[in-house]
Amino acid sequence: MSLLSQRREVGEFRKRYKWMALAVVSVFTVIVLRMVQLQVVDHDHYEEVARENITRTIGLPATRGIIRDTNGHVIATNRPSYDVYLTPARLAEGDLDTISTLMGLDADGRRSLEERLAAVPEARQTHQIRFFTDITREQLAAIQTHSTDLTHVEGRREVTAVEVVASPVRTYPYRALGSHAIGYLNELRRDELAELRPAGYRLGDRIGRTGIERAWENLLRGRRGTRRILVDADLARSERGEEPDVIEPVPGRDLTLTLDMDLMRIVERAMRGHPSGAVAVVDVRTGAVRAIFSKPSYELDAFTAGLSREEYAALRDDPFRPLIDKAIYDAFFPGSVFKPFSAIAALEDHLIDPNERVRCTGSYRFGGRNFPCNVRSGHGEVDMRQAMMQSCNVYFYALAERVGLDRVARVAQDFGLGRRTGIGINTESPGFIPTRSWYDAHDIAWRGGFALNTAIGQGDTKTTIIQVAMAYAALANGGTLYVPQLVERISAPDGTVLEELEPRVRRRVHVSRENLAFIIDSLYGVVNDPLGTAYAVRVPNGVPIAGKTGTAQVYQRARLSEEDAARAEYRNRAHAWFAGFAPVESPEVAIVVMIEHGGSGGRYAAPVAVQILQEYLGARYRGVEGTSGSTGGTPEPAGH
Repeated sequence: MSLLSQRREVGEFRKRYKWMALAVVSVFTVIVLRMVQLQVVDHDHYEEVARENITRTIGLPATRGIIRDTNGHVIATNRPSYDVYLTPARLAEGDLDTISTLMGLDADGRRSLEERLAAVPEARQTHQIRFFTDITREQLAAIQTHSTDLTHVEGRREVTAVEVVASPVRTYPYRALGSHAIGYLNELRRDELAELRPAGYRLGDRIGRTGIERAWENLLRGRRGTRRILVDADLARSERGEEPDVIEPVPGRDLTLTLDMDLMRIVERAMRGHPSGAVAVVDVRTGAVRAIFSKPSYELDAFTAGLSREEYAALRDDPFRPLIDKAIYDAFFPGSVFKPFSAIAALEDHLIDPNERVRCTGSYRFGGRNFPCNVRSGHGEVDMRQAMMQSCNVYFYALAERVGLDRVARVAQDFGLGRRTGIGINTESPGFIPTRSWYDAHDIAWRGGFALNTAIGQGDTKTTIIQVAMAYAALANGGTLYVPQLVERISAPDGTVLEELEPRVRRRVHVSRENLAFIIDSLYGVVNDPLGTAYAVRVPNGVPIAGKTGTAQVYQRARLSEEDAARAEYRNRAHAWFAGFAPVESPEVAIVVMIEHGGSGGRYAAPVAVQILQEYLGARYRGVEGTSGSTGGTPEPAGH
C-alpha cells in the first residue's frame, strides 16, 4: 500500500471521528440536560410523584350534623358502624374458614364470600376491599377476640388480611315518625359520581335523598379528612417510622327544626285507625311548621341501611302509597274548606250582603242541570254565616253565579292556594286554581258550572295540605301569609349558634279586618253552634276552635274486579277534611287534617283535629269555663 493511500485513509478517519465525537457529545449533553431538568428543575414534582407511589391515602369520614326538634329532642344522629375489609392477597390457608366462623356465615354465606373473592381482579388483590358492612356487636367482638388467628408473619413483620374500620352511620330515634319531612340517606350511585366527585364525594358515601336530609345536605355532611401513611410495595405500612400526615375531618353543622316531636306523637295517635292521610300544624304568628305528617310512612333506618328489591317493591306497590308525601307532594280536591275564600271574594267586592238569605231545597238549577247540595233535603233559608256553618253548597252556587270564577280565583291565589309555598323540601306540588283564561288557553268550552264547582272546592280545583294550612294561618293572624319555616337555627357541633333563621312573609293579603272578623265568627260557629257541621265533636270547656269541615268528592272510578270490590269502594269515597285554628281569641296554631278517602269531614277529620288541639293546647283550659254555643259576638282576629 502506497504512502499516499495511507494518508488519504487517515484523513477520512479523522473527519469521521470528529462527527462521531460530536454525536457522542451531543447525546451526553442531552442526557445531562435531561438529568438537570429531572433533578433540579422538576425536582419537586417528581419527588411528589415518587412519594405518592409509596403513600396510601385513607379517607376519614366526617360526622354528619345532628338534627333536633324545637325542644332539643334528637331527630337524626349518628351511631358507630363497623365495616370489615379484606386484603385477598394476604389470605392464608384456613383464613376463609376462620372468617366464616367468626362472622357466623352459613353455607350460602360462605359460598357468596368465596364468589366475591374470586371476582376480585388481579390488580386489586393487594387492596383492602369492604366485604361486610355494619356488622353486629357479636361479630365485632368475635373478630377482635380472635384477631391473632388472622395475623401472619411475613419476613420480620406481622400482617393481617382483615381490618375493621369504624365509621358513623345515620340513625333516627323516632323511626318512621315524620319520615317524609326528615328524609333519609342512602349510598351514592356510580352514575352520580362523575357529577358529585368535585364536591368531595367518593364511591360508598351516603347522600341525603329526601326531606331535610336532602335540602340541607351541604351543611349537614361536613368535609371528609385524610390520613396519609408510607407503605411498602405490597401496600403494608412501612417501618420507616414517619408519623402519618393527617387532615382532620370537619363535622357537619347541626340543625334545629321548628317541628315539635311531642306534637307529632299526638298527631300520630290521633290518626290511628285511618290508613291514609296527612296533617299540618303551623304557628300562625311566624309560619313555623310545628307538625307535618303523612300516613302511611316508612322506617328511615331501613332506607339508610338499604332495602332489598322485595322490600322496596312492597312499599312501591302499597295501595296507600307510603312513598308519597301527602302533605306537600300530593294535591287534592279541597272541598268545603275552600268556601271561606269564595265568601271573601264576594264580601271584598261588595257583591253580596252577608245577611241576604238564599233558599236551599237540596239542589241548584243552573245551565240545564241540577247541582246537588250536601244535604239532599235542603237547608231552607240561610244567610252566609249559616251557610258556612252548615256547609250549604246551594248558597255557594248562588254566590259563584254572582261573583264569577276569576274573582274567586284571585282571592284563593292571594291566600297562596294553587301556588307553591316555598317550604323547601321534597318536590312540592303547586296545586291548581282554575281561571277563565286557563280554560280559553286550553280550548275548553266555557261553562258556567265551572265557577259553581270551584266555589265549593271541586271541579278542577286542587290544593296541598301545607297550602291550606298557611292560608288558614293568614285568616287567623289578620292577613299575613308566611312562607312555611322548617329550620329555626344552624349550630356548630359545640352548640355555638351560627345563624338564627327569621320568619319570612310572602305578602299581606288584600282583605279588610271587618270581613276577616266575619269569616272567623262563621268558622267559630262551625264548631260551636248547634247548627255547625263539627258541633258534635266539640269539647265543652276545652280549647276554643274555629274551623271548617270538608267532604271532597273524588271522580268516580270504574269498578274494579269483583274480588277487589272493597278497594273500589275505598277509592270512590270522598276525602275528609278539617281546617281551622285555635285558640280563637288569640290564635296560636292553624291545623289541617285530611283523611284520604275518609268520608265525611265532620265525622272523621274534625274529631282528629279536635283531639290534636285539645292535647296540644288543652292543659290551660281544663277546669276553665268555656263556650260551646254561638259566639254571641265576633272574635277579633290577631294582628292586622
